[in-house]
Amino acid sequence: MYTTNSCGVCGLASLDVVATDSAWSVAEDELRVERELVVSLPDRLREAQAVFERTGGVQAAGLFDSDGSLLVLREDLGRHNAVDKVVGWGLREGRLPLRGTLLQVSGRASFELVQKAVMAGFPLLSAVGAPPSLAVDLARDSGLTLIGFSRGSGFNLYSGDARLPP
Repeated sequence: MYTTNSCGVCGLASLDVVATDSAWSVAEDELRVERELVVSLPDRLREAQAVFERTGGVQAAGLFDSDGSLLVLREDLGRHNAVDKVVGWGLREGRLPLRGTLLQVSGRASFELVQKAVMAGFPLLSAVGAPPSLAVDLARDSGLTLIGFSRGSGFNLYSGDARLPP
């Protein structure tokens, strides 16, 4: 199959074509976080973006613990690359799978980002943009908590509501 960086699954109607098994189950992760914490993540991410502050033209991925402490932030022109850098940090630090953590991204939650989150063991992915339906399906099938439109006063929860008590 030929894919591009812009869309690895464009035109696909089923997850079966790109299904990949992870060595870790995010569904078994016992992470629980307060909704107020999730709402605060985009602003925390933005405040820590040094390159974006200077250029206004990069994406970011930030890894937070369950208390909201920023563990690592990576910036890049592409959101996929920023996430890859966070995963690379986890590998270098011997922290894979990245259990008990929250991944906040500055862009949308594409199918590929959901797939990367599952493969790296992140139990929760939050994005300021929307996820496509295949991303939501994969998140539900994998037990990943998927959040979109996370901005200021609220967010949309697409899967994994058990990790966010009422």
